[in-house]
Amino acid sequence: MDVEEKVEIIKNSVQELVSEEELKKLFETNDHPIAYDGFEPSGLAHLPFGVYRPLLLKNIIKTGVKFKLLLADSFAWINNKMGGNLDNIRTVGNYFIEVWKAGGIGDKVDFVWHKENFDDPEYWRKVLLIGKNQTLNRTLRAMQIAGRKESDIKEIAELFYPSMQTADVFQLNVDICQLGMDQRRASMLAREIADKLKWKKPVAAHHYLILGLDGISSASASDENKIEAEIDYKMSKSKPETSVFVHDSEEDIKRKITKAFCPPKIVNGNPIMQYSKELVFRGFKSMKIERKKEFGGDVEYFNYASLEKDYIEGKIHPLDLKKSVSFYLNELIKPVREHFEKDSKAKELYEHVKQLKITR
Repeated sequence: MDVEEKVEIIKNSVQELVSEEELKKLFETNDHPIAYDGFEPSGLAHLPFGVYRPLLLKNIIKTGVKFKLLLADSFAWINNKMGGNLDNIRTVGNYFIEVWKAGGIGDKVDFVWHKENFDDPEYWRKVLLIGKNQTLNRTLRAMQIAGRKESDIKEIAELFYPSMQTADVFQLNVDICQLGMDQRRASMLAREIADKLKWKKPVAAHHYLILGLDGISSASASDENKIEAEIDYKMSKSKPETSVFVHDSEEDIKRKITKAFCPPKIVNGNPIMQYSKELVFRGFKSMKIERKKEFGGDVEYFNYASLEKDYIEGKIHPLDLKKSVSFYLNELIKPVREHFEKDSKAKELYEHVKQLKITR
């Protein structure tokens, strides 16, 4: 695979790439650059975590990228996830590993617990250097990465979050920050700090955020506002009423998708169309929509652009689209769901996590 092909794979996997030229130069000099993403162990696995992330990772890993998945136990503790109980947080972390194994990436990535950084004095030296090279206002703006607004901050430790996440990038020797769009402020802060301290500057590649079932009804705003809206309306484990989980039954999935926001002829803010693009067409070569003959009969799409065109023109009814998406989502979820039904260790972890109180 040549450099151009590798760059194209990354571009097709993300919403934003900063920058394409830097990524090209990286692949020209490094056959196996290191990318990372971090996750606070909190709650049950949903579509973005248990299905979308593995789909993206399988694709990106084809380029030779070595991926580190950081189990951010320290961050979950600071953020008071799982009630701030570290034992519970690490139980959820082990459950996360089982989800990724079931998703087919368990042997393709390196799992790293943040405790390894937390216990290293060199890591804290980096945290302080980063803190010395940013303002309080910059830190407060970056609190979005912790899912917090300035008014939400109750403990001083929470203010360490952006500097700690930025320090991880350099402690893990990362070449590519491959995170969600909700984490872009951490990636951009890392790039700014790299310039100031003459450290290795990471490429920033941010993937889409999967919308919750209620979508975004006001998605016609400016690009900046649309990103903010996507963050506010992303599918969240702490909002189970708007989420599809990897443990949901086929009937659960059908029921949830049937009730989901899906306005006719509208794509922006429409979660069912987004699931088609980011999940179905990443997981399958084509997407078949079954219809009665009087409504045109069955139709099969081999790319998202064709589906989008027909949907905007009103050729596809929302209910027919929902039925198709329900089928494909269940096919994607089924291997993960079955893993937790058949594997005794995974089942035990799931039952434990299911009983824990989820805190935002």
